[in-house]
Amino acid sequence: MKIKTKIRLGLIFLLSIIITLAATGSLYVNRLADISSDISKANYQSLEYAKNMIQALDEGDNDVSVKKFEDNLKAQENNITEVGEKNATKEMRDIFELYKSGKHDDKTQSLLRLKILTVQDLNMQAIVKKNQSVTQTTKRVFAYITILGTLCFLLSFTFVINFPGMIANPIAELTAGIKEIANRNYQSRLNFKANDEFGEVAGAFNEMASKLDDYENSNLSRLMFEKKRIEAIINNMKDAIIGLDEKNNVLFANSVALQLLGLNEKDLLSKYAPDVALNNDLFRNLLVKEEREKLLKIYADNKESYFTKEVLEIITGGQKIGEVMVLRNITRFQELDLAKTNFIATISHELKTPISSIKMSLKLLDDERVGKVNEEQKKLIDNIKGDSQRLLKITTELLDMAQVESGHIHLSIQPVAPAQIVEQAVGAAHSLAEQKGITIEKQLAEGLPSIKVDAEKTSWVLLNFLTNAIRYSPERSKITINVVQKENSIIFSVKDMGPGIEEKYYARLFEKFFQVPGSSSGGSGMGLAISKEIIEKQGGKISVESEPGKGSAFSFELAV
Repeated sequence: MKIKTKIRLGLIFLLSIIITLAATGSLYVNRLADISSDISKANYQSLEYAKNMIQALDEGDNDVSVKKFEDNLKAQENNITEVGEKNATKEMRDIFELYKSGKHDDKTQSLLRLKILTVQDLNMQAIVKKNQSVTQTTKRVFAYITILGTLCFLLSFTFVINFPGMIANPIAELTAGIKEIANRNYQSRLNFKANDEFGEVAGAFNEMASKLDDYENSNLSRLMFEKKRIEAIINNMKDAIIGLDEKNNVLFANSVALQLLGLNEKDLLSKYAPDVALNNDLFRNLLVKEEREKLLKIYADNKESYFTKEVLEIITGGQKIGEVMVLRNITRFQELDLAKTNFIATISHELKTPISSIKMSLKLLDDERVGKVNEEQKKLIDNIKGDSQRLLKITTELLDMAQVESGHIHLSIQPVAPAQIVEQAVGAAHSLAEQKGITIEKQLAEGLPSIKVDAEKTSWVLLNFLTNAIRYSPERSKITINVVQKENSIIFSVKDMGPGIEEKYYARLFEKFFQVPGSSSGGSGMGLAISKEIIEKQGGKISVESEPGKGSAFSFELAV
């Protein structure tokens, strides 16, 4: 049965109860009204006629009283309703006829009064009986209506209590089922036996839950398979990998990470990372946030090993949900790099002696006391001199780079005025700038404080910037050196009017041996790399700003 039909039948049931009560009450009220009407019409009229006839007798024997008596007697004759009333009225008529003829006496009038009283008595008795009947009928009607009303009340009460539940209970079960599905309990089912709309909804709901359950199980098995595969991949990686959630709880760690940390899974997994770090120095160092990549020296594989730490933030929907720390073992590369550095340092050192000898020989050849040379020989000597000078510069840079990479670079930190650094660099670059007719303009802010740096090496960095600027600037152009204070730092900047550098090369400018494609500097590509190491060793920052066709500005910043 459909819900609409149930509601319609329920309303019809309530309407039937109302109609039944109304019909029953109306029936008995009409019956009581009929009884009352009978009493008023018959008996009370007869009593009225009898009273009028007695009054007529009391008025004396005259035409008016006789006529009055006659009229009421006729009316009584037409209003006979009780047993015995007809005979009494007939006898009243016979006595009245005798009374009208004048042949009467006091006895005749007494008999006539007696018959009138007899009619009155019959109607009075009838009224009493009918009143008793009305009373009994009223009690019976009250009893019937009470019983019927009680029955209707019980039926209506039962209906009001149960009928809403027929509609609301399935809705409540459906709501509970939906909440279970929302909580990923796909085993939930609805059991509606009714063959109505709720039954159809229950069927559709159960089918949906079944498909979701199948989908969840299939997804779960697939996810478990993928999880195991990812775990196998992570555990077979040679790098140490540690995963944290957004609350810094350890999610996973592969065997390499566990071995480095000296922990087992139960002491690390699902633990709050800072709590673990309290008793593990290496893990505490790994949790430290650092702006730049730091080389970690860890004892592993029975020797001192080198690792780099990389932190990958996992972001979904613009929100961080965790991070992965990767420790890459670069011991082999570090050893190769150290060997390369030692080799370069050795070769560079060994090359300086023959180069110095070549320069000395060139100087002797250039001295006329040794002997005169023709113009062609002089050009060859000048070429050899330039090549030897360039070779000596490259050798010196290689030695500096070797010192920087090996960590043997020595810094003599002393308070020095920024103007002193600028003057030393400009003095060294003056002759080179004059050869191209380039003007070097110095713009130093007033009242600059001293900075604690290695004056010689810092001047070398600024000189390197000036040398590059002169090399790439057009002839008779201008180079600007700007020195300003920004909060607790001094910023040195060299601005040229050269061809400029595209932004995509910014990140690689300070790499060893890198040169911007298309440039013809003739340099080694190590000057900026060495400059970066020197500035960062002193706690500073180095940067570049450039725009193709509008020149470049190289700068470094050092704390006061």
